[in-house]
Amino acid sequence: MRLCFLVEEHYRHDGMPNEVIRQLTAWGHQVDVVRPGGSLLRMDEVMGSGAHDAWVLKTVSGGPGLTLLEAAAAAGMTTVNDARSIRGVRDKALAAAIGRTRGLPMPPTYAVALPELLREIPAAEYPLVVKPADGSSGRAVHLVSSPGELEALLPELAGEHMLIAQPYVANSGTDIKVYAVGGEQFATERCSPLHPDPAVRERRVPLSAEVAAIAAQVGAVYGLDLYGVDVLLGPDGPVVVDVNDFPSFRQVPDAAARVARAVLGLARTGSPVAAAAAVCRPRAPHGLPVSIPVQGPPVQTSAVQASARAGEAAL
Repeated sequence: MRLCFLVEEHYRHDGMPNEVIRQLTAWGHQVDVVRPGGSLLRMDEVMGSGAHDAWVLKTVSGGPGLTLLEAAAAAGMTTVNDARSIRGVRDKALAAAIGRTRGLPMPPTYAVALPELLREIPAAEYPLVVKPADGSSGRAVHLVSSPGELEALLPELAGEHMLIAQPYVANSGTDIKVYAVGGEQFATERCSPLHPDPAVRERRVPLSAEVAAIAAQVGAVYGLDLYGVDVLLGPDGPVVVDVNDFPSFRQVPDAAARVARAVLGLARTGSPVAAAAAVCRPRAPHGLPVSIPVQGPPVQTSAVQASARAGEAAL
């Protein structure tokens, strides 16, 4: 098989996916590596050749790699994971909307384009976890205890784009990370980015039936085949706080070989999980799980609606 891996500079020397690429090459497959952030690409030539059996993405959330993967998918090529599914988890505000609508145990989520709008969140929701909607690898995750603490944090948040805020879920200070690959699941325990402790190292732990069922539901909801799920064991049960496409698969035995076999399988058959998710996705959800405050007084909103009705009547 001939495969194309989209690998950004951030992962240039990372074990994942480099070990997977080496494994596939050792098995006799041809792997081309494209670095989206450092390459001049003529899009019609790259996508129009159809020379690759599958395109595989390993990039940071805000990088250009996803655009290339979506272009490959639009040209009818197989992508790993499915390009539509990746978009659904890279944007954490969108991921929260999809997950809550489909019944995943996730915290209520506020989304704002301007940091100062976080002031409108009721005091009863504190403490809050505030982070970029396009964040990854624990970047810029903040535990905010009070409205006063939020005020002090606002200048630091000014450089971000979309932000999300979620009520903090009380926990032991460690996360459960579930890795899913090739139909198997592996669980590890690691230190939470909100409670850093150098003494706590990521280690394999038994996977409970409850958490395993939630992790499987995550794959079905978002249409992912290779993914990781961050779960907190809160006072009311497990809560999903993050979903990653193509994670590190740390502590997974023979991770490179397992991921390589999964990539080959998806290249041959495509993703039935992604196809099922696309069919099951509701066209018009009855309610938005992302809390969006009304902008402006009711009188202005009514005026806008009246103007829209008048415009429709004129057509």
